[in-house]
Amino acid sequence: MRDERLARLVAEATAFRYSRRQIFARGAALGISAPAIAALLGASPGRARAQDADNPLGVDPAAPLEVIIFKGGFGDEYALNVNEMYLSLYPDAEIEYQGTQRLGPQFQPRFVAGDPPDVMDNSGAENLPIATLVAENQLADLADLMAAPAYDTEGATFAESLLSGSQETGLYDGVQRVLKYALTVYGVWYNQTWFDEQGYTYPETWEDMMALCAEIKETGVAPWTHQGQYPQYMRYLMNEMTAKHGGIEAIVALDNLEPDAWKQDAVRVSLEALRSLYDNDYFLEGTEALSHTDSQAQWLQGRAAFIPCGTWLENEMRDLIPEGFSMVVRPTPSLADDVLPFSAIGAWAGEEFHVSEQGANVQGGKEWLRLLFSKEGARFFSESTSALTVVLDAAEGLDLGAPFASAQEALSNAGENTIAARYFEWYPTLNTESRDQMGALLSGQLSVEDYMNNIQAVADAVAADDSIQKYTREI
Repeated sequence: MRDERLARLVAEATAFRYSRRQIFARGAALGISAPAIAALLGASPGRARAQDADNPLGVDPAAPLEVIIFKGGFGDEYALNVNEMYLSLYPDAEIEYQGTQRLGPQFQPRFVAGDPPDVMDNSGAENLPIATLVAENQLADLADLMAAPAYDTEGATFAESLLSGSQETGLYDGVQRVLKYALTVYGVWYNQTWFDEQGYTYPETWEDMMALCAEIKETGVAPWTHQGQYPQYMRYLMNEMTAKHGGIEAIVALDNLEPDAWKQDAVRVSLEALRSLYDNDYFLEGTEALSHTDSQAQWLQGRAAFIPCGTWLENEMRDLIPEGFSMVVRPTPSLADDVLPFSAIGAWAGEEFHVSEQGANVQGGKEWLRLLFSKEGARFFSESTSALTVVLDAAEGLDLGAPFASAQEALSNAGENTIAARYFEWYPTLNTESRDQMGALLSGQLSVEDYMNNIQAVADAVAADDSIQKYTREI
């Protein structure tokens, strides 16, 4: 009986040229389960076709493509540009496009129903948890894309056209499921113009930072603010400071859920340093209630001297940047007896792009990414957002102002000493608790000791839960 219903659905879909959504709706009316329909579609057109030099991924040139982009700090002009590139190659295709936020609430039901978008920038505070999607086999293997010819780097594969190591965080059990695009530099931002006027120099030690904060406070300006409603911004600083104090192995211990990793001395001294900003009343009043854009606006208005953020900051706040405000990024100041140098800084590839395994146009989704990660696509991104990408040589010769230049300088100074953690990507519960309790710590509701004990308990629970897929990071 089930086979008869499936055969009827195939016949109707072929005769009436149903869209993917119409297939699911009609299948439901016939009493066919969503997984069965998804399996049927997985064997249908929209997968790889004949390949050649002009179409190395075997894209169906007339197949519709659905593209979903997180429209956050980087906007979405760059994605619209890639849509145009795609349609210039495949003029018979149609692109259903949406630039949006709150991706999890909007699109999780569609993944559950087996009707996900083809390609997606799954970023932002309310994204779908990547590790969960991987565990549920929702993300396509991108091996053929990695091996395909780069769009506009002659003689190179797609993988060879990208910054070495930039895609390692998108590997899950050795399979490339996610691609990272924006090369984020993360640190402490300040206004160089105001610093020059005041005669200040950015402090390279935490002791000097505290002394400068005391001096700044005397001027009536708050030394610090942060994105109070999103405490992960300060957690990123903790990660950076932990790695600088204890070496990369200190962060790897957190990522690998090692026993007592959250009770390391490197974690303790980093938390104590950040908590000292609250204890000395160095945060802008009301910081804990501010959104990311509100706190950043306060900072741009000169009400606070320092703020943590990544290199999306300029583009996110472009319309509010005062004339003469020269925003620059620097590493966190060194703690006593750090293992890594002051120049070590948080840097990673961000904006998580993936193709849906159950998408209607899997190969089209991969081709869209091949265009996005081209020199042409990446240069447009840098010009429109003042941010770097992982595409080699794409930003060569660009002069995009102080923030862009300071990020490039920070990367150059850091060399191999770049810092990135994985635990908050791999384990959603650990992400949520380490984030939210960071907010409690920095608003005086929680002690450093309590924070370490609480998060260690969460990490232990994750490690002991056999239903949660585990990942391992090598040093």
